Amino acid sequence: MAGATPKLIKELREKSGAGMLDCKNALNECNGDIDESIKWLREQGLSKAAKKSANVAAEGIVTILVNEDNTIGTMTEVNSQTDFVAKNAQFLDLTKGITAHVQANSIADAQALASSTIEGQEFTTYLNEKIAVIGENLVARKVVNVEGTVVNGYVHMGKVGVLLAAKCDDAAKEKTAELLKKVAMHAASMKPTVISYKDLSAEFIESENKAIIADIEKENEELVRLGKPLKNIPQFVSKQQLTEEAVAAAEAEMKEELLSQGKPEKIIGNIVKGKIARWIEDNSQLDRTHALLSQTYVMDDSMTVEEAIKACDASIELVEYVRFELGEGIEKKEEDFAAEVAAQMGK
Repeated sequence: MAGATPKLIKELREKSGAGMLDCKNALNECNGDIDESIKWLREQGLSKAAKKSANVAAEGIVTILVNEDNTIGTMTEVNSQTDFVAKNAQFLDLTKGITAHVQANSIADAQALASSTIEGQEFTTYLNEKIAVIGENLVARKVVNVEGTVVNGYVHMGKVGVLLAAKCDDAAKEKTAELLKKVAMHAASMKPTVISYKDLSAEFIESENKAIIADIEKENEELVRLGKPLKNIPQFVSKQQLTEEAVAAAEAEMKEELLSQGKPEKIIGNIVKGKIARWIEDNSQLDRTHALLSQTYVMDDSMTVEEAIKACDASIELVEYVRFELGEGIEKKEEDFAAEVAAQMGK
């Protein structure tokens, strides 16, 4: 059989997605046999992909897919080496396909994805072929499926994605879906780590308690130097620590102080009520940083996220929250360009 001809090269390119020169070489190697040429390209592609797998893939895209009835949401993070490839149409189509595959097959994590079958191929083979065509190392690093009475999410410019699931009454499903989209936008920006302050670990709270107090003491040293009012140093940083005993002790101290100032007893109750609200706020700042429900709602800063949810419908209860940030946790390889040039010059 004849080797590469313009017609065969065109056909092979359409079927394989490989470059013209690669198709020509494959056809010449395989005497013009299209099937054998595809096999040859696949083998060559795998070889190329293996060489590229050492390259750090820290760019890419976060993709979200929510089903039609808002009961299942899927989020994936697929990484590439460069932002240029992350905007490539082939890469975007690949990520959409992977996300749909994850949802359709209820794939729980990246390990399950790697061992799955997609379009009749083992996933690793499928991905390596895409690596060969696109020309960069690609990594399907994170996947998650979230299910609930209502699920919705938001992805910001492909860099940050959030999925939320909630319980609610049947009559509230439509407005819950709309609200979850807005709360997901909030979470994308404000980076909470848990839904409620109750989800924060005791070890984390204790560690942060010490750190926050140390930071404020340091700030106060500078404020003293500048002659400015000092910041209050909290005893606590989370509502988890505000036991009935702790609150009662704070109220008693406030009452005693007000009495010593000569305040009439009949007005002390109202004054303490306002002071204790401020005390709770001062002593729960960790919650406002890390707990979604305790944060000031970016869509309306007159209320917290929890208050915004109650205002929408009292039956709504957040049950799951997942946030992906592109490249989070990946150590990017620092290139020493001068050393690289020197190495090349020495060869």
